[in-house]
Amino acid sequence: MTYVTGSHHVTLSVGHAQEDVDFHTRVLGMRFIKKTVLYDGHEPVYHLYYSNANGDPSSVVTTFPWAQAGLYGIRGTNQAREVMLSVPVDSLDWWAKRFAQHDIEATADAVFGQRRLNFAHPSGIEYVFVENHGDPREGFTGNGVPSEYAIHGIHGIGIHVYDHDRMVDFGKEVFFATGDVFEEGDRARFQVGENIGFGNWVELTGDRQGPQGTWRYGAGAYHHFAWNLDTLENQSEVKFDIEGAGYTDISELKDRTYFKSHYVRTPGGALFELAVTHNEGGWDCDESPEELGRAFMLPPQFEHERESIMSRLEPLRDED
Repeated sequence: MTYVTGSHHVTLSVGHAQEDVDFHTRVLGMRFIKKTVLYDGHEPVYHLYYSNANGDPSSVVTTFPWAQAGLYGIRGTNQAREVMLSVPVDSLDWWAKRFAQHDIEATADAVFGQRRLNFAHPSGIEYVFVENHGDPREGFTGNGVPSEYAIHGIHGIGIHVYDHDRMVDFGKEVFFATGDVFEEGDRARFQVGENIGFGNWVELTGDRQGPQGTWRYGAGAYHHFAWNLDTLENQSEVKFDIEGAGYTDISELKDRTYFKSHYVRTPGGALFELAVTHNEGGWDCDESPEELGRAFMLPPQFEHERESIMSRLEPLRDED
């Protein structure tokens, strides 16, 4: 039996590296757990990782800062859009005041019976804090964010679509949608995975007016959302099943050091990653747990180019 356990991480194409680090650590109070590079292509670009206290699957936000390369994306329809993060109940007023102190505009609303706070990354990518009761994931208490307000992890993914139905069909037929599909206004949502809990919501917003969003790398645009496939054997079987259903826009297996992945383009435009933190991987496979994010890490195949790669990247000071 094939399965998805829940979410794994989210990856974004952002602006400049330093503003990204400052936003995620100094403003959001997340833990900086990894500083490495994009493994694909010839252009050296940082790959930066942030998480909750324990770096749990379903808690990690990763970014590629593309502004240095002069590459920008377009936010639009048929594209993943909102970075949805889970925060404690009754924390949004505190966050609204904190954002005001950092000159970040934020607006509150309630969707699907949950209070939310909407704001944006410096590159323009939309973020949403969603209040959740009983989320057991431990928030990181960094840069003045106390535990009672700290980010638990991912809440889910927000996707803008021209047609809800195609994405709902994909979820129900091949991608482990569980339970009912809920609708409210121009939105629909469902959960993915066998473990009904936190971090696995797919929320669809009907959008027939916006431009087609870019799918390539480019500052200011969401790149992909990763799901946790638990084991390499299960990952292979899920890929086989997705291809067998006719969704053949799916990649070969890619080794990302910390996890191994396939990527599939969904009918709603969002790129989904099928990720497994394998036995030789994990955030601490090349750094001790206490020192995560402090050193600039390279995979073995790039180590001989370290000096050249570092000379072509923007200087990046410690987040502390």
